[in-house]
Amino acid sequence: MPTLDWIGKKKVVNHHLDVPFKVLNKQYTFSADGKAKNSENKIIHGDNLEALKALLPEYEGKINTIYIDPPYNTGNDNGQSGWIYSDNVNDPKIKKWLGTVVGKENEDLTRHDKWLCMMYPRLKLIHKLLAEDGLIYISIDDIELNNLKLLCDEIFGADNFIGNIIWKNKYGAGAKTIGFIGVHEYILIYGKKQLEDISCDLSPELQEAYNKKDEKYDLRGGYFTQPLMTNSLDDRPNLQYDIEYNGDVIHPRKQWVWEKNRLLAAIEKNEIVFSKQKDGTYSVRSKQYLRDENGVMRKGKPLSIMIGPYTQEGTSEIEKIFGSAVFKFSKPSALVKYLLALEVNYNSTKDSIILDSFAGSGTTAHAVLDLNKSDKGNRKFILIEMMDYAESITAERVKRVIKGYGSDKDKVEGFGGDFNFYELGEPLLVDGLLNEKVDVSNIREYIWFTETHSKLLTNLQTTDNEYFLGKNNDAGYWFYYKKNEETCLNYEFLSTMKTKADQYIIYADVCRLPDSFLKEHNIVFKKIPREIQKF
Repeated sequence: MPTLDWIGKKKVVNHHLDVPFKVLNKQYTFSADGKAKNSENKIIHGDNLEALKALLPEYEGKINTIYIDPPYNTGNDNGQSGWIYSDNVNDPKIKKWLGTVVGKENEDLTRHDKWLCMMYPRLKLIHKLLAEDGLIYISIDDIELNNLKLLCDEIFGADNFIGNIIWKNKYGAGAKTIGFIGVHEYILIYGKKQLEDISCDLSPELQEAYNKKDEKYDLRGGYFTQPLMTNSLDDRPNLQYDIEYNGDVIHPRKQWVWEKNRLLAAIEKNEIVFSKQKDGTYSVRSKQYLRDENGVMRKGKPLSIMIGPYTQEGTSEIEKIFGSAVFKFSKPSALVKYLLALEVNYNSTKDSIILDSFAGSGTTAHAVLDLNKSDKGNRKFILIEMMDYAESITAERVKRVIKGYGSDKDKVEGFGGDFNFYELGEPLLVDGLLNEKVDVSNIREYIWFTETHSKLLTNLQTTDNEYFLGKNNDAGYWFYYKKNEETCLNYEFLSTMKTKADQYIIYADVCRLPDSFLKEHNIVFKKIPREIQKF
């Protein structure tokens, strides 16, 4: 498989391992009624690389859907502000990039290298967070499309490429357009594995095809018909039979599409239309209803070309919510809502966890709350935004969407909901040592995750000592740590341990037990903090 190379690649392929683990410091909870004390929805202010790393202990392999709208790397042209490479990669060439705006084509010869170095470690962490049957949607345009495709092929696997939507996002060209009129962007779609199926609601245009009515209209809606005779002939005798209708014997031209029992059952339910032709033969067609026998709307297949919703609609949303265009190039919430509503592998998406690590104005949370209200879903969102407007625009938009917005004449009713707002906190390790400023509960969560790749249960009911973390795969874990004094693994500490396990993993500062005793009793001593693993 072809791979992509660029300046700095060797220095960033494992950079996600070197990113410091930081804790998330909750600032407040916001809810529609002002009464909620906590929420499963999150808005995080901070560098998205560090924030993605901070999410791993709780969310590795659990994010169902990811939508990101990263910088398109256009430079400072067309009124779009540039972006700054800020990752602290330990390489002299890359350190020269820090703190300067990435320039235009032909003015910054490393602009594509910088973009790829920025995207690679973020996509690596995103891959870790994505569920096995999850999807990631990435908005992009022509400038980095091909680079992004090869990058995703490498990280997610070329076999896990799901599709590329061409999205017509503009009505037409601006006054100064030269050459071809660019009115589209792209949405690349990948998974961790190939999907069994993906479906969506029928478009209004397709629903119009169900324009015939019968006695089942109130429950099943209209219908159209499809032929049940085929001109192809293969070795399937069960499709080559005669039926009787109004005293006539009907022969298929070659064979039927359905086997006999299915056709007879459909005739009994008045779901077959017979039409006698001038030559005495019959046309036999099945009714295809808009809704199934339970009144559930039929699903369709998503197309690789989308016309609208348009970028102008995203701008209009921002103006309506804030009273002015406080944010440029916001995606319309209807676009993200459509993507989130796709049903993957026939699984319900109503309780999905949805991540947007380039949150911008908060469009993804807007779409999640809108979709939850539409279908009574219970989806959760996680937004990450590094810019200073994370609270004044991103979180503020979500607040207004929750409570309602617009003028009295044009009021939009609130969707309800809540969220926690977080700031990225202290790094857990500083120069290889535990950061004493970090709360011990955060350290415990981190160590449990590095050992088990699962979330620590904070409400664990146990008779063990206070240093017990839990059991996983028949192994017990203890983190014997005190901020202001050295801890020692000795016989006295062992006497306080109550949980029986096949193996005992114990963190402490020193160990006074003989190696032969440790081996005999399947005890693994880990010195704090040098043996805390990276992930």
